[in-house]
Amino acid sequence: MNGSNSTAAERVLILDFGAQYAQLIARRVRELNVYSELVHNDIPADEVRKIAPQGLILSGGPASVYETGAPKCDPGIFRLGIPVLGICYGMQLACETLGGKVTGAPAREFGRKQCEFVSTDGLFAGLPQRTDVWMSHGDQVSAVSDDFVSLAKTNTCPLAAVRHKTLPVYGLQFHPEVTHTACGKQILANFLTNVCGCRGTWKIGDFARQTIESVRQRVGKDRVICGLSGGVDSSVVAALLYRAIGPQLSCILVDNGLLRKDEATAVIDEFTNHFRTDLHVVQAQDRFLAALAGIADPQEKRRRIGHAFIDCFSAEAEKIPGVKFLAQGTLYPDVIESGGAHKGPDAIIKLHHNVGGLPDKMHFELIEPLRDLFKDEVRRLGIELGLPEEIVWRHPFPGPGLAVRCLGGVTRERLDKLREADAVLLHEIRAAGLYRETSQVFAVLLPVQSVGVMGDARTYEDTVAIRAIKTEDFMTADWCRLPYDVLARVSSRIINEVKGVNRVVYDISTKPPATIEWE
Repeated sequence: MNGSNSTAAERVLILDFGAQYAQLIARRVRELNVYSELVHNDIPADEVRKIAPQGLILSGGPASVYETGAPKCDPGIFRLGIPVLGICYGMQLACETLGGKVTGAPAREFGRKQCEFVSTDGLFAGLPQRTDVWMSHGDQVSAVSDDFVSLAKTNTCPLAAVRHKTLPVYGLQFHPEVTHTACGKQILANFLTNVCGCRGTWKIGDFARQTIESVRQRVGKDRVICGLSGGVDSSVVAALLYRAIGPQLSCILVDNGLLRKDEATAVIDEFTNHFRTDLHVVQAQDRFLAALAGIADPQEKRRRIGHAFIDCFSAEAEKIPGVKFLAQGTLYPDVIESGGAHKGPDAIIKLHHNVGGLPDKMHFELIEPLRDLFKDEVRRLGIELGLPEEIVWRHPFPGPGLAVRCLGGVTRERLDKLREADAVLLHEIRAAGLYRETSQVFAVLLPVQSVGVMGDARTYEDTVAIRAIKTEDFMTADWCRLPYDVLARVSSRIINEVKGVNRVVYDISTKPPATIEWE
Protein backbone atom coordinates (compact mmCIF):
# COMPACT_ATOMS: atom_id res chain seq x y z
CA MET A 1 0.00 0.00 0.00
CA ASN A 2 1.43 3.35 -0.95
CA GLY A 3 0.85 5.99 1.64
CA SER A 4 1.77 9.24 -0.08
CA ASN A 5 2.50 9.06 -3.77
CA SER A 6 -1.18 9.18 -4.70
CA THR A 7 -1.76 12.37 -2.74
CA ALA A 8 1.39 14.42 -3.25
CA ALA A 9 0.48 17.81 -4.69
CA GLU A 10 4.06 18.49 -5.81
CA ARG A 11 6.09 15.64 -7.21
CA VAL A 12 9.41 15.13 -8.94
CA LEU A 13 10.17 11.89 -10.78
CA ILE A 14 13.73 10.57 -10.71
CA LEU A 15 14.61 8.39 -13.69
CA ASP A 16 17.05 5.81 -12.35
CA PHE A 17 19.87 4.77 -14.67
CA GLY A 18 21.53 2.54 -12.09
CA ALA A 19 23.30 5.23 -10.08
CA GLN A 20 24.71 4.48 -6.66
CA TYR A 21 23.38 7.90 -5.63
CA ALA A 22 19.82 7.56 -6.99
CA GLN A 23 18.27 7.08 -3.55
CA LEU A 24 20.29 10.01 -2.27
CA ILE A 25 18.82 12.29 -4.96
CA ALA A 26 15.32 11.28 -3.83
CA ARG A 27 16.19 12.00 -0.20
CA ARG A 28 17.66 15.41 -0.99
CA VAL A 29 14.54 16.44 -2.91
CA ARG A 30 12.31 15.35 -0.03
CA GLU A 31 14.47 17.26 2.43
CA LEU A 32 13.41 20.31 0.43
CA ASN A 33 9.75 19.38 1.08
CA VAL A 34 9.00 18.16 -2.43
CA TYR A 35 7.81 14.57 -2.82
CA SER A 36 10.12 12.50 -5.04
CA GLU A 37 9.76 9.06 -6.54
CA LEU A 38 12.21 6.74 -8.33
CA VAL A 39 10.86 5.39 -11.62
CA HIS A 40 12.11 3.20 -14.45
CA ASN A 41 14.59 4.98 -16.72
CA ASP A 42 12.53 4.43 -19.88
CA ILE A 43 9.14 5.41 -18.47
CA PRO A 44 7.01 6.42 -21.51
CA ALA A 45 6.51 10.12 -22.12
CA ASP A 46 2.73 9.58 -22.24
CA GLU A 47 2.83 8.13 -18.72
CA VAL A 48 4.88 11.07 -17.49
CA ARG A 49 2.33 13.42 -19.05
CA LYS A 50 -0.49 11.70 -17.13
CA ILE A 51 1.41 11.88 -13.83
CA ALA A 52 2.15 15.57 -14.52
CA PRO A 53 5.14 15.98 -12.18
CA GLN A 54 6.65 19.40 -11.52
CA GLY A 55 10.05 18.18 -12.69
CA LEU A 56 12.18 15.27 -13.86
CA ILE A 57 15.68 14.37 -12.68
CA LEU A 58 17.82 11.96 -14.72
CA SER A 59 20.22 10.16 -12.40
CA GLY A 60 23.80 9.15 -12.99
CA GLY A 61 24.75 5.62 -14.00
CA PRO A 62 27.73 3.33 -14.58
CA ALA A 63 27.30 2.89 -18.35
CA SER A 64 28.52 5.00 -21.28
CA VAL A 65 25.71 6.47 -23.35
CA TYR A 66 27.42 5.46 -26.62
CA GLU A 67 27.69 1.78 -25.65
CA THR A 68 25.37 -0.79 -27.22
CA GLY A 69 22.63 -1.60 -24.74
CA ALA A 70 23.23 1.45 -22.56
CA PRO A 71 20.02 2.49 -20.73
CA LYS A 72 18.07 5.22 -22.49
CA CYS A 73 15.00 7.31 -21.83
CA ASP A 74 12.00 8.09 -23.99
CA PRO A 75 13.21 11.16 -25.98
CA GLY A 76 9.67 12.49 -25.83
CA ILE A 77 10.13 13.51 -22.19
CA PHE A 78 12.25 16.47 -23.30
CA ARG A 79 9.34 17.84 -25.36
CA LEU A 80 6.69 17.76 -22.61
CA GLY A 81 7.53 21.21 -21.27
CA ILE A 82 8.37 19.65 -17.88
CA PRO A 83 11.71 20.88 -16.45
CA VAL A 84 14.48 18.27 -16.69
CA LEU A 85 17.74 18.13 -14.71
CA GLY A 86 20.30 15.59 -15.94
CA ILE A 87 23.02 14.58 -13.48
CA CYS A 88 26.27 13.05 -14.81
CA TYR A 89 25.05 10.19 -17.06
CA GLY A 90 21.67 11.94 -17.12
CA MET A 91 23.27 15.11 -18.50
CA GLN A 92 25.22 13.14 -21.10
CA LEU A 93 22.08 11.32 -22.23
CA ALA A 94 20.06 14.55 -22.46
CA CYS A 95 22.76 16.29 -24.48
CA GLU A 96 23.25 13.33 -26.83
CA THR A 97 19.50 12.97 -27.37
CA LEU A 98 19.23 16.67 -28.22
CA GLY A 99 22.09 16.75 -30.73
CA GLY A 100 25.29 16.72 -28.66
CA LYS A 101 28.22 14.32 -28.52
CA VAL A 102 29.59 12.30 -25.62
CA THR A 103 33.09 10.81 -25.64
CA GLY A 104 35.59 9.36 -23.21
CA ALA A 105 37.13 12.22 -21.25
CA PRO A 106 40.81 13.01 -21.91
CA ALA A 107 41.18 13.36 -18.13
CA ARG A 108 38.78 11.34 -16.01
CA GLU A 109 37.49 13.12 -12.93
CA PHE A 110 36.78 11.37 -9.63
CA GLY A 111 36.59 13.41 -6.45
CA ARG A 112 36.55 17.10 -5.62
CA LYS A 113 37.09 19.67 -8.37
CA GLN A 114 36.78 23.44 -8.34
CA CYS A 115 33.99 24.55 -10.60
CA GLU A 116 33.52 28.04 -12.05
CA PHE A 117 29.99 29.18 -12.84
CA VAL A 118 29.71 31.15 -16.06
CA SER A 119 26.18 32.20 -15.13
CA THR A 120 24.81 32.67 -11.61
CA ASP A 121 21.17 33.07 -12.61
CA GLY A 122 18.40 30.47 -12.26
CA LEU A 123 20.04 27.17 -11.39
CA PHE A 124 23.04 28.79 -9.72
CA ALA A 125 21.31 31.82 -8.17
CA GLY A 126 22.87 32.92 -4.89
CA LEU A 127 26.01 30.82 -5.34
CA PRO A 128 29.61 32.06 -5.32
CA GLN A 129 31.30 32.17 -8.70
CA ARG A 130 33.62 29.30 -7.72
CA THR A 131 32.93 26.31 -5.48
CA ASP A 132 33.99 22.71 -4.90
CA VAL A 133 31.91 20.03 -6.62
CA TRP A 134 32.06 16.23 -6.61
CA MET A 135 32.89 14.62 -9.95
CA SER A 136 32.59 10.92 -10.78
CA HIS A 137 32.86 10.28 -14.50
CA GLY A 138 35.03 8.82 -17.24
CA ASP A 139 32.95 10.32 -20.07
CA GLN A 140 31.85 13.87 -20.66
CA VAL A 141 29.90 15.95 -23.13
CA SER A 142 32.49 16.97 -25.73
CA ALA A 143 30.13 18.99 -27.93
CA VAL A 144 26.60 20.34 -27.78
CA SER A 145 24.26 21.65 -30.45
CA ASP A 146 23.76 25.38 -30.89
CA ASP A 147 20.62 25.00 -28.77
CA PHE A 148 22.70 24.66 -25.60
CA VAL A 149 24.69 27.21 -23.60
CA SER A 150 27.45 26.45 -21.09
CA LEU A 151 26.78 27.40 -17.47
CA ALA A 152 29.89 26.09 -15.68
CA LYS A 153 33.34 24.64 -16.27
CA THR A 154 36.33 23.05 -14.54
CA ASN A 155 39.93 23.07 -15.74
CA THR A 156 39.38 19.69 -17.48
CA CYS A 157 35.64 19.82 -18.23
CA PRO A 158 34.54 22.86 -20.29
CA LEU A 159 30.88 21.77 -20.14
CA ALA A 160 30.39 21.08 -16.44
CA ALA A 161 26.83 22.43 -16.60
CA VAL A 162 24.57 23.34 -19.53
CA ARG A 163 21.14 24.75 -20.31
CA HIS A 164 18.98 24.37 -23.41
CA LYS A 165 18.03 27.71 -24.95
CA THR A 166 14.37 26.93 -25.62
CA LEU A 167 13.52 23.78 -23.63
CA PRO A 168 13.57 23.63 -19.80
CA VAL A 169 16.44 21.13 -19.89
CA TYR A 170 19.51 21.48 -17.64
CA GLY A 171 22.55 19.29 -17.13
CA LEU A 172 25.20 18.91 -14.41
CA GLN A 173 28.33 16.83 -14.93
CA PHE A 174 28.90 16.84 -11.15
CA HIS A 175 26.76 15.40 -8.33
CA PRO A 176 24.80 18.02 -6.34
CA GLU A 177 23.20 15.34 -4.14
CA VAL A 178 26.39 14.41 -2.26
CA THR A 179 27.63 16.46 0.67
CA HIS A 180 31.06 16.85 -0.98
CA THR A 181 29.49 19.34 -3.43
CA ALA A 182 29.58 22.47 -1.30
CA CYS A 183 26.48 24.18 -2.71
CA GLY A 184 24.71 21.03 -3.92
CA LYS A 185 21.59 21.39 -1.83
CA GLN A 186 21.17 25.01 -2.94
CA ILE A 187 21.50 23.96 -6.59
CA LEU A 188 18.75 21.36 -6.15
CA ALA A 189 16.63 23.93 -4.30
CA ASN A 190 17.10 26.40 -7.17
CA PHE A 191 16.02 23.75 -9.67
CA LEU A 192 12.90 22.93 -7.65
CA THR A 193 11.88 26.53 -6.95
CA ASN A 194 13.31 28.70 -9.74
CA VAL A 195 12.93 26.20 -12.59
CA CYS A 196 10.11 23.84 -11.56
CA GLY A 197 8.07 26.39 -9.59
CA CYS A 198 7.71 24.14 -6.53
CA ARG A 199 6.66 25.71 -3.25
CA GLY A 200 7.83 22.90 -0.94
CA THR A 201 4.41 21.82 0.32
CA TRP A 202 5.12 18.16 1.17
CA LYS A 203 5.14 17.73 4.96
CA ILE A 204 5.33 14.61 7.12
CA GLY A 205 2.23 15.73 9.05
CA ASP A 206 0.26 15.73 5.80
CA PHE A 207 1.56 12.25 5.05
CA ALA A 208 0.37 11.05 8.47
CA ARG A 209 -3.15 12.43 8.03
CA GLN A 210 -3.49 11.14 4.47
CA THR A 211 -2.16 7.69 5.32
CA ILE A 212 -4.37 7.33 8.41
CA GLU A 213 -7.43 8.12 6.31
CA SER A 214 -6.29 5.76 3.55
CA VAL A 215 -5.81 2.91 6.05
CA ARG A 216 -9.26 3.51 7.55
CA GLN A 217 -10.91 3.33 4.14
CA ARG A 218 -9.04 0.19 3.11
CA VAL A 219 -9.41 -1.76 6.35
CA GLY A 220 -13.04 -0.90 7.06
CA LYS A 221 -14.17 -3.04 9.99
CA ASP A 222 -11.59 -5.81 9.51
CA ARG A 223 -8.67 -6.66 11.80
CA VAL A 224 -4.96 -5.99 11.19
CA ILE A 225 -1.99 -7.74 12.79
CA CYS A 226 1.41 -6.13 13.12
CA GLY A 227 4.69 -7.68 14.25
CA LEU A 228 6.59 -5.63 16.84
CA SER A 229 10.34 -5.99 17.13
CA GLY A 230 11.33 -3.05 19.31
CA GLY A 231 12.77 -1.26 16.30
CA VAL A 232 11.77 2.13 14.94
CA ASP A 233 9.99 0.93 11.80
CA SER A 234 7.60 -1.57 13.38
CA SER A 235 6.88 0.81 16.27
CA VAL A 236 5.94 3.65 13.89
CA VAL A 237 3.74 1.32 11.83
CA ALA A 238 1.93 0.18 14.96
CA ALA A 239 1.46 3.76 16.20
CA LEU A 240 0.14 4.85 12.79
CA LEU A 241 -2.30 1.94 12.61
CA TYR A 242 -3.47 2.56 16.16
CA ARG A 243 -4.33 6.13 15.20
CA ALA A 244 -6.20 4.83 12.16
CA ILE A 245 -8.16 1.83 13.48
CA GLY A 246 -7.62 1.69 17.26
CA PRO A 247 -8.99 -1.59 18.73
CA GLN A 248 -8.97 -3.32 15.33
CA LEU A 249 -5.18 -3.59 15.59
CA SER A 250 -3.49 -6.62 17.16
CA CYS A 251 0.28 -6.57 17.69
CA ILE A 252 2.51 -9.61 18.09
CA LEU A 253 5.87 -9.44 19.85
CA VAL A 254 7.98 -12.59 19.53
CA ASP A 255 10.40 -12.45 22.45
CA ASN A 256 13.14 -14.62 20.97
CA GLY A 257 15.71 -14.05 23.68
CA LEU A 258 17.88 -12.19 21.17
CA LEU A 259 16.79 -8.65 22.08
CA ARG A 260 18.81 -6.03 23.93
CA LYS A 261 18.52 -5.69 27.70
CA ASP A 262 15.01 -4.63 28.83
CA GLU A 263 13.92 -4.07 25.22
CA ALA A 264 10.92 -6.41 25.34
CA THR A 265 9.75 -4.75 28.58
CA ALA A 266 9.94 -1.27 27.00
CA VAL A 267 7.93 -2.36 23.96
CA ILE A 268 5.29 -4.05 26.10
CA ASP A 269 4.94 -0.95 28.26
CA GLU A 270 4.64 1.43 25.28
CA PHE A 271 2.04 -0.60 23.42
CA THR A 272 -0.12 -1.55 26.39
CA ASN A 273 -0.03 1.62 28.50
CA HIS A 274 0.49 4.40 25.92
CA PHE A 275 -1.23 3.10 22.79
CA ARG A 276 -3.30 0.40 24.57
CA THR A 277 -3.17 -2.04 21.67
CA ASP A 278 -4.21 -5.69 21.74
CA LEU A 279 -0.66 -6.95 22.32
CA HIS A 280 0.23 -10.65 22.13
CA VAL A 281 3.64 -11.60 23.55
CA VAL A 282 5.10 -14.94 22.48
CA GLN A 283 7.73 -16.22 24.91
CA ALA A 284 9.98 -18.16 22.56
CA GLN A 285 13.49 -17.89 24.02
CA ASP A 286 13.90 -21.64 24.46
CA ARG A 287 12.71 -22.39 20.94
CA PHE A 288 15.20 -20.00 19.33
CA LEU A 289 18.07 -21.22 21.49
CA ALA A 290 17.28 -24.80 20.48
CA ALA A 291 17.23 -23.80 16.81
CA LEU A 292 20.64 -22.11 17.16
CA ALA A 293 22.32 -24.84 19.20
CA GLY A 294 25.73 -25.67 17.73
CA ILE A 295 25.38 -23.20 14.83
CA ALA A 296 28.25 -20.78 14.16
CA ASP A 297 27.75 -19.90 10.48
CA PRO A 298 26.07 -16.44 10.27
CA GLN A 299 23.91 -17.24 7.25
CA GLU A 300 22.65 -20.44 8.85
CA LYS A 301 21.89 -18.45 11.99
CA ARG A 302 19.79 -16.02 9.96
CA ARG A 303 17.99 -18.84 8.15
CA ARG A 304 17.07 -20.67 11.35
CA ILE A 305 15.99 -17.50 13.13
CA GLY A 306 13.82 -16.57 10.15
CA HIS A 307 12.10 -19.95 10.10
CA ALA A 308 11.55 -19.93 13.86
CA PHE A 309 10.12 -16.42 13.74
CA ILE A 310 7.67 -17.26 10.96
CA ASP A 311 6.51 -20.37 12.82
CA CYS A 312 5.97 -18.47 16.07
CA PHE A 313 4.32 -15.50 14.42
CA SER A 314 2.03 -17.66 12.25
CA ALA A 315 0.94 -19.81 15.20
CA GLU A 316 0.01 -16.73 17.24
CA ALA A 317 -1.71 -15.05 14.30
CA GLU A 318 -3.97 -18.08 13.85
CA LYS A 319 -5.28 -17.53 17.39
CA ILE A 320 -6.55 -14.05 16.53
CA PRO A 321 -10.00 -14.17 14.87
CA GLY A 322 -11.04 -12.10 11.88
CA VAL A 323 -7.58 -11.07 10.66
CA LYS A 324 -7.55 -9.89 7.05
CA PHE A 325 -4.45 -7.67 6.88
CA LEU A 326 -0.79 -7.95 7.87
CA ALA A 327 1.11 -4.70 8.45
CA GLN A 328 4.86 -4.48 7.81
CA GLY A 329 7.48 -1.80 8.34
CA THR A 330 8.83 -1.91 4.80
CA LEU A 331 10.68 1.29 3.89
CA TYR A 332 11.42 2.84 0.49
CA PRO A 333 15.08 1.68 0.44
CA ASP A 334 13.87 -1.88 1.17
CA VAL A 335 11.53 -1.72 -1.82
CA ILE A 336 14.19 -0.25 -4.10
CA GLU A 337 16.94 -2.68 -3.09
CA SER A 338 14.55 -5.61 -3.52
CA GLY A 339 13.62 -4.50 -7.03
CA GLY A 340 10.05 -3.64 -6.07
CA ALA A 341 9.91 0.11 -6.69
CA HIS A 342 10.79 0.00 -10.37
CA LYS A 343 12.52 -2.28 -12.80
CA GLY A 344 15.54 -0.16 -13.58
CA PRO A 345 18.87 -1.27 -15.02
CA ASP A 346 20.35 -1.90 -11.61
CA ALA A 347 20.43 -5.42 -10.20
CA ILE A 348 18.50 -6.47 -7.11
CA ILE A 349 20.84 -5.87 -4.18
CA LYS A 350 19.13 -8.09 -1.64
CA LEU A 351 15.96 -10.00 -0.94
CA HIS A 352 14.68 -8.04 2.02
CA HIS A 353 12.84 -9.91 4.73
CA ASN A 354 9.90 -7.49 4.49
CA VAL A 355 9.61 -7.59 0.71
CA GLY A 356 8.37 -10.76 -0.93
CA GLY A 357 9.53 -12.95 1.94
CA LEU A 358 6.19 -14.01 3.45
CA PRO A 359 5.33 -17.71 3.68
CA ASP A 360 2.63 -18.89 1.29
CA LYS A 361 0.44 -20.17 4.12
CA MET A 362 -0.12 -16.66 5.49
CA HIS A 363 -3.01 -15.52 3.35
CA PHE A 364 -3.21 -11.92 4.52
CA GLU A 365 -3.37 -8.75 2.48
CA LEU A 366 -0.30 -6.60 3.02
CA ILE A 367 -0.42 -3.09 4.43
CA GLU A 368 2.91 -1.26 4.14
CA PRO A 369 2.17 2.35 5.12
CA LEU A 370 5.86 3.37 5.26
CA ARG A 371 6.96 1.96 1.91
CA ASP A 372 7.27 5.47 0.42
CA LEU A 373 9.47 6.81 3.24
CA PHE A 374 13.17 6.95 4.05
CA LYS A 375 14.45 6.25 7.56
CA ASP A 376 14.82 9.89 8.58
CA GLU A 377 11.24 10.52 7.46
CA VAL A 378 10.03 7.55 9.52
CA ARG A 379 11.68 9.05 12.60
CA ARG A 380 9.96 12.39 11.99
CA LEU A 381 6.67 10.57 11.54
CA GLY A 382 7.19 8.76 14.85
CA ILE A 383 7.59 12.08 16.66
CA GLU A 384 4.48 13.37 14.87
CA LEU A 385 2.54 10.35 16.15
CA GLY A 386 3.67 10.85 19.73
CA LEU A 387 6.19 8.03 20.13
CA PRO A 388 8.86 8.72 22.80
CA GLU A 389 12.27 9.81 21.56
CA GLU A 390 14.01 6.77 23.03
CA ILE A 391 12.06 4.59 20.56
CA VAL A 392 12.13 6.98 17.61
CA TRP A 393 15.88 7.60 17.81
CA ARG A 394 16.84 4.05 18.73
CA HIS A 395 19.87 2.87 16.79
CA PRO A 396 19.25 0.24 14.11
CA PHE A 397 19.16 -3.35 15.34
CA PRO A 398 19.61 -6.38 13.06
CA GLY A 399 16.62 -8.64 12.41
CA PRO A 400 18.42 -11.72 13.81
CA GLY A 401 19.21 -9.70 16.94
CA LEU A 402 22.14 -10.46 19.20
CA ALA A 403 22.70 -13.81 17.49
CA VAL A 404 24.79 -12.10 14.79
CA ARG A 405 26.68 -10.05 17.37
CA CYS A 406 27.49 -13.18 19.32
CA LEU A 407 30.16 -14.57 17.00
CA GLY A 408 30.50 -18.33 17.01
CA GLY A 409 28.06 -20.48 18.96
CA VAL A 410 24.97 -18.95 20.56
CA THR A 411 24.14 -19.98 24.11
CA ARG A 412 22.06 -18.44 26.87
CA GLU A 413 25.22 -17.70 28.88
CA ARG A 414 26.99 -15.98 25.96
CA LEU A 415 23.88 -13.96 25.08
CA ASP A 416 23.52 -12.76 28.70
CA LYS A 417 27.19 -11.77 28.71
CA LEU A 418 26.79 -9.81 25.47
CA ARG A 419 23.55 -8.20 26.63
CA GLU A 420 25.20 -6.88 29.80
CA ALA A 421 28.24 -5.56 27.93
CA ASP A 422 26.00 -3.85 25.37
CA ALA A 423 23.91 -2.25 28.12
CA VAL A 424 27.02 -0.84 29.80
CA LEU A 425 28.24 0.56 26.48
CA LEU A 426 24.93 2.26 25.61
CA HIS A 427 24.58 3.66 29.12
CA GLU A 428 27.97 5.36 28.89
CA ILE A 429 27.28 6.64 25.35
CA ARG A 430 24.01 8.20 26.51
CA ALA A 431 25.60 9.61 29.67
CA ALA A 432 28.25 11.31 27.54
CA GLY A 433 25.56 12.85 25.29
CA LEU A 434 26.83 10.91 22.28
CA TYR A 435 23.85 8.71 21.41
CA ARG A 436 22.30 11.13 18.94
CA GLU A 437 25.77 12.07 17.65
CA THR A 438 26.42 8.48 16.58
CA SER A 439 24.50 6.42 14.02
CA GLN A 440 24.98 2.98 15.53
CA VAL A 441 26.84 1.74 18.60
CA PHE A 442 26.94 -1.84 19.83
CA ALA A 443 29.03 -4.55 21.47
CA VAL A 444 30.18 -7.78 19.83
CA LEU A 445 31.14 -10.91 21.77
CA LEU A 446 34.08 -12.59 20.04
CA PRO A 447 34.86 -16.32 20.08
CA VAL A 448 38.33 -15.32 21.26
CA GLN A 449 39.77 -15.77 24.72
CA SER A 450 42.97 -14.22 26.01
CA VAL A 451 45.12 -14.20 29.11
CA GLY A 452 44.54 -11.56 31.74
CA VAL A 453 45.21 -10.83 35.40
CA MET A 454 42.54 -9.96 37.94
CA GLY A 455 43.86 -9.42 41.44
CA ASP A 456 46.57 -12.00 41.84
CA ALA A 457 44.87 -14.58 39.64
CA ARG A 458 45.50 -15.44 36.02
CA THR A 459 42.37 -15.36 33.82
CA TYR A 460 41.61 -16.77 30.39
CA GLU A 461 38.37 -15.11 29.36
CA ASP A 462 36.32 -13.59 26.55
CA THR A 463 36.89 -10.50 24.42
CA VAL A 464 34.27 -7.84 23.67
CA ALA A 465 34.62 -5.60 20.62
CA ILE A 466 33.03 -2.15 20.52
CA ARG A 467 31.62 -0.82 17.23
CA ALA A 468 30.59 2.84 16.84
CA ILE A 469 29.89 4.33 13.41
CA LYS A 470 28.69 7.55 11.83
CA THR A 471 26.82 7.54 8.53
CA GLU A 472 24.16 9.37 6.55
CA ASP A 473 22.75 6.49 4.55
CA PHE A 474 24.32 3.25 5.96
CA MET A 475 25.65 2.51 2.46
CA THR A 476 29.02 3.83 3.61
CA ALA A 477 30.15 4.47 7.19
CA ASP A 478 33.11 5.80 9.13
CA TRP A 479 34.13 4.75 12.63
CA CYS A 480 33.49 7.27 15.38
CA ARG A 481 36.38 8.98 17.14
CA LEU A 482 34.89 8.52 20.59
CA PRO A 483 36.66 10.42 23.39
CA TYR A 484 39.33 8.36 25.13
CA ASP A 485 37.81 8.96 28.56
CA VAL A 486 34.48 7.51 27.37
CA LEU A 487 36.23 4.46 25.92
CA ALA A 488 38.17 4.07 29.15
CA ARG A 489 34.98 4.08 31.25
CA VAL A 490 33.30 1.59 28.91
CA SER A 491 36.28 -0.77 29.03
CA SER A 492 36.67 -0.52 32.79
CA ARG A 493 33.00 -1.12 33.51
CA ILE A 494 32.63 -4.06 31.11
CA ILE A 495 35.72 -5.84 32.49
CA ASN A 496 34.71 -5.21 36.10
CA GLU A 497 30.95 -5.75 35.80
CA VAL A 498 30.51 -8.43 33.13
CA LYS A 499 31.67 -11.76 34.46
CA GLY A 500 33.84 -13.72 32.03
CA VAL A 501 35.24 -10.76 30.04
CA ASN A 502 38.82 -9.58 30.54
CA ARG A 503 39.53 -7.63 27.33
CA VAL A 504 37.76 -4.86 25.33
CA VAL A 505 38.87 -3.81 21.84
CA TYR A 506 37.67 -0.99 19.56
CA ASP A 507 36.75 -1.55 15.91
CA ILE A 508 38.22 1.22 13.70
CA SER A 509 37.14 -0.18 10.31
CA THR A 510 35.23 1.82 7.72
CA LYS A 511 32.47 0.56 5.41
CA PRO A 512 33.67 -0.39 2.87
CA PRO A 513 35.74 -2.52 3.05
CA ALA A 514 34.25 -3.77 6.34
CA THR A 515 30.51 -4.02 6.98
CA ILE A 516 28.79 -2.32 9.89
CA GLU A 517 27.70 -5.57 11.56
CA TRP A 518 30.33 -8.26 12.11
CA GLU A 519 28.09 -11.04 10.77
